[in-house]
Amino acid sequence: MLNLDEIMSLARPIAWGAGDILMKYYQDPQDLDIRSKGGEDGNVTAADLAANEFILQQLKEAFGTEEFAYLSEETEDNINRLDCEWVWIIDPMDGTSDFIRRTNEFAVHIGLAYRQRPVLGLVATPAQDRLFQAILGKGAYVETRDGQKQRIHVSDKAKLDQMVVVASRSHRNAQLESILHELPKAAEIAVGSIGGKFAAIASGHADVYISVSGKSAPKDWDYCAPEIILTEAGGKLTHADLTELSYNNLELRQWGTIVASNGHCHQQICDISQIAIAPIKK
Repeated sequence: MLNLDEIMSLARPIAWGAGDILMKYYQDPQDLDIRSKGGEDGNVTAADLAANEFILQQLKEAFGTEEFAYLSEETEDNINRLDCEWVWIIDPMDGTSDFIRRTNEFAVHIGLAYRQRPVLGLVATPAQDRLFQAILGKGAYVETRDGQKQRIHVSDKAKLDQMVVVASRSHRNAQLESILHELPKAAEIAVGSIGGKFAAIASGHADVYISVSGKSAPKDWDYCAPEIILTEAGGKLTHADLTELSYNNLELRQWGTIVASNGHCHQQICDISQIAIAPIKK
């Protein structure tokens, strides 16, 4: 196993730098050059592409291409990555639609997977000047611009009717609405990016997130970095049948029902999710 602490020390400033690039475009939006990627894949902006170029250039300068492969939302996929144990999985801007709508809720995802599982992750939320980070087995932290780091942990809420569900404003379908209707909860809040949602759970500000794929599904770069931050903060992320997510496969979409939680009622949430959508599936 490579030295993940050394890798993190090199990757942290790259995540901050990508966030700075996004904020430059955010504060000067006339240069966004918004284009549709077609189908269910949403839009891409000049900000996405600039951050993507910066991240890939910096990571490749630091880590090379012999041991590491690179998978990014805004770069054409090279399936030679399947032969590599170490893969950087990148979303230069998660929450592009929120960026365009100027909600402040967008994030940079930089995750490192080893043998299909995340071992290091960075989620920058540049509008809040926060960088969430985690290394396998070493806990999760949030860092502020002045370099101060604080360990984060999921909430200790152990009953569903105490829990806050964090949901998407836009990516909703009948199956998800059915689950949310059946799930006991104290409140439901909306947060834009998946990285922001997972950071909210990892920090104890929310407790549950559920995704149900429809015509399309979230992809590896949506979950890789956020997952390691959530799990190192004490939470859980699985499919509704309790199987783990697997990364760096030929199929990049994470199909099905996926549940993230503070871990205390995870199986119960998964069970409710499966039961709630069973009639809709039929």
